[in-house]
Amino acid sequence: MSTLRLAAKLASRELRGGLRGFRIFLACVILGVAAIAAVGTVRESIATGLSQEGARLLGGDAEIELTYRFANDTERAWMEQTATRVSEIADFRSMATVPDGPRGLTQVKAVDDAYPLVGTVTLDPPMPLAEALAGQNDTPGLVMHPLLIERLEIAPGATVRLGTKDFRLMAALETEPDNATAGFGLGPRTIVATDALQGSGLLEPGSLYSTKYRLDLPPGTALPAVEAEAKDVLADSGLRWRDARNGAPGVAEFVQRLGAFLVLVGLSGLAVGGVGISAALRAYLAGKTQTIATLRTLGAGQSTIFLTYFLQVGALAALGLILGLALGVGVPVLLSPLIEAQLPVPAVFAPYPAPMIEAAIYSILTVLIFTLWPLARAKDVRAAALYRDALARARALPSWPFVGATLALLGILLVAAASFSGNLELTLWTAGGILGALLILALAGLGIQAAARALRPAARGRPALGWALAAIGGPGSTAGPVVLSLGLGLSVLAAVGQIDQNLRGAIARDLPDQAPSFFFVDIQKDQIGPVLERLETDPGVSRIDQAPMLRGIISRINGQPASEVAGEHWVVQGDRGITYADAVPSRTTIVDGNWWGEGYEGDPQVSFAAEEAAEMGLKLGDEITVNILGRDITATLTSFREVDFSTAGMGFVMVMNQAALEAAPHTFIATVYADADAEGAIFRDLSDSYPNITAIRVRDAIDQVSDLLAGLASATAWGAAATLLTGFLVLIGAAAADQRSRSYEAAILKTLGATRARILAGLTLRSALLGMAAGVVALGAGIAGGWAVSHYVMDTGFEIAWGPAVLIVAGGAVISLLAGLAFALGPVSAKPARVLRAQD
Repeated sequence: MSTLRLAAKLASRELRGGLRGFRIFLACVILGVAAIAAVGTVRESIATGLSQEGARLLGGDAEIELTYRFANDTERAWMEQTATRVSEIADFRSMATVPDGPRGLTQVKAVDDAYPLVGTVTLDPPMPLAEALAGQNDTPGLVMHPLLIERLEIAPGATVRLGTKDFRLMAALETEPDNATAGFGLGPRTIVATDALQGSGLLEPGSLYSTKYRLDLPPGTALPAVEAEAKDVLADSGLRWRDARNGAPGVAEFVQRLGAFLVLVGLSGLAVGGVGISAALRAYLAGKTQTIATLRTLGAGQSTIFLTYFLQVGALAALGLILGLALGVGVPVLLSPLIEAQLPVPAVFAPYPAPMIEAAIYSILTVLIFTLWPLARAKDVRAAALYRDALARARALPSWPFVGATLALLGILLVAAASFSGNLELTLWTAGGILGALLILALAGLGIQAAARALRPAARGRPALGWALAAIGGPGSTAGPVVLSLGLGLSVLAAVGQIDQNLRGAIARDLPDQAPSFFFVDIQKDQIGPVLERLETDPGVSRIDQAPMLRGIISRINGQPASEVAGEHWVVQGDRGITYADAVPSRTTIVDGNWWGEGYEGDPQVSFAAEEAAEMGLKLGDEITVNILGRDITATLTSFREVDFSTAGMGFVMVMNQAALEAAPHTFIATVYADADAEGAIFRDLSDSYPNITAIRVRDAIDQVSDLLAGLASATAWGAAATLLTGFLVLIGAAAADQRSRSYEAAILKTLGATRARILAGLTLRSALLGMAAGVVALGAGIAGGWAVSHYVMDTGFEIAWGPAVLIVAGGAVISLLAGLAFALGPVSAKPARVLRAQD
């Protein structure tokens, strides 16, 4: 009989005895697979929904976006010729005011009669959008998001002013079919007819707005061909193209990146599960000492022993894989109605092969990595030595082929993770963090055992404490598995807590000293003088920054498309703010190159933010082509400036010489630093005197960013919670495997006269001390991780958040205590005579 057939036969016979000894093994595999499969299923469901509903999300089959201008006759003619229907939308921010009442910032969508091309706008009270925008009694109408209606303390029928023109609120805006493409907005939505804005002063030349032209194309139109034609025919328009193939690219990219990040967080859960898998297998093989010894005595070779238990592990891992996939895919599909109700975008929930394959590959590699060494150690121990429990004394490292195979599997896992996540740097940092944390926690486990042995003499006279320290520091201690399994999950939670608190703390610390109170935009040329006069005479204003404001798209760098030179750098993704100056502006530091000098009227020159230029690979002398209001301006890069965007103040990536831009239609922007007591009067005076000016409270904008960061932290915390749950299962496994040793210990203590209460107190204290120690170690790792992310990724200051820190340590003690108490009843209630006879 061949070795493989014999091993398969032996493995099948052992598996007939059930899953005893493999329950924790199975639970760790199932939970790890389920977590990754669930994240992947939700991510794939959203991606499918975005793809299938691309036209509805976009509001048409294709969209052309222009910056701060409407399409000219040539551009409009091409659109009309290409599409069966065209809808024109203007999008901008404005102040919505109630006469003698409140006012609030709103994101205005000005639409034509064709809007929406796809989908339906739902209003309350129900009515067609055209009827609502027509208004009443010669007063044009508008509709508003319920949140804005609540802020303004009004109801349908009220008069609302946009700019210098009055409108009648006709209904609340319940649903907006193309809201997924709106992006980040600082105010709730208002919809109004474009024609009704004439005379409002809001869409003047140079005002900050964008126009979007939605195209309803003939059936069967090849979108790539139409895109290529648009970019060819309208090459100098500075257009941005989107179509139904990816109707909400920002949302899709965000979901993809968040999903990839959560999967990488899930890998830390698999690492914890791997510890549990390895511990469970070691405990199982230790219980099979006599069986293995008997097989070796009967002539079974090392390869037969290895294959027998390798096949068992493979069969059980396959079972766990199937159950984990069923759980990870089934739960999101079953709960899809609840999940869809919470999502702002469509999702099509179904079992998708890609996330299942991804979860399967991760789990198979993890099982192999964490089971090879225990199997190899069992294989290498001689038959005679197995009778003397030499498995526990076998050498720590197996033979070199198994070490090499493990390293190869780790490499394959890293390649798979980088491929699936699409982010090599994040994968390497995550892998390094997990490996580093495992190493630190393993060393900490050894350190805790040594500390327990050293402290034991100090516990004389306190039996419960002495027994607890002896159990932690003595032979067969579970300190290592407990610290590893619990510590890694708590480390992830600790890091998330520190990062979240420091981001919020950074905002709270920096806002009073660095950030302005207001941004005022759309200040016309004839208004900037009176506005500055009002602000400069206010004793509550400490600083005013103002600059001419234009926006443009970097289309080419040295004659090549900007995206080919700078890749996906944020500066070339969309339009950027641009200003001009004659002399060097105050608080400006030139780090390289030369300023053009006052009175310069030669060829256009541009000064670029130094850090962003370095990231894009720019150098002095490069030619930057910027499309502003449909006109290409090519300027020579002559200097680099130091620009700090973290202060929330005024900062421009590009500054051009005055002669290059002064003649273009533009407005001004101003930032105002003022005392809190003066903000209300400044806001009212400028809003009343200049209705076209939009005032943006910096605190409101930062609050929105804080809410977004809180959502990200919450999603990451859920991933960390899955890791912690896996660690709890591993703790249960360690406690279960340790039950025999604790029963023997309890029997000895009872024989010597110890009461059940004292024995239980010792077991309880042992679990609490181990959990607290794991929490302290995890806290150290979490603080280090939080500092690294805050310092290197977020570029913010760092202070230890003691609230989450205390919760982590206390949580570790409680979790370990619960796991220990769950298995304390057996040792405490076991009869000494029976335990001691069995031990003999």
